[in-house]
Amino acid sequence: MSEQSEKTTGAQAVDRAITRGIDLDGTVIPPAKLDLYHQVMALEGDRQRSGVSNTMRSRIVRIGVKHIPQDKLNEMLVEADFAPLKDKEVAFYYGDK
Repeated sequence: MSEQSEKTTGAQAVDRAITRGIDLDGTVIPPAKLDLYHQVMALEGDRQRSGVSNTMRSRIVRIGVKHIPQDKLNEMLVEADFAPLKDKEVAFYYGDK
């Protein structure tokens, strides 16, 4: 992997950009956007958690829908002993766009 693609791929690249206040294209992230992001992340950081498995499934679904067809993602969830896609998830993520 090239040095440039390492800087602009993956969640860590986004986290580093936010920390620096500089977008991946080199432009400054406006302070109002950074402030709102930090406010919301602070709220999330204070939220009581009930279990890791539900959070893992939520992340898998939220990110997986961008890369994996509905039937395949559903199959993968079930094979990993997660709940299958819910009707509301299918409608939201895979519905008419």
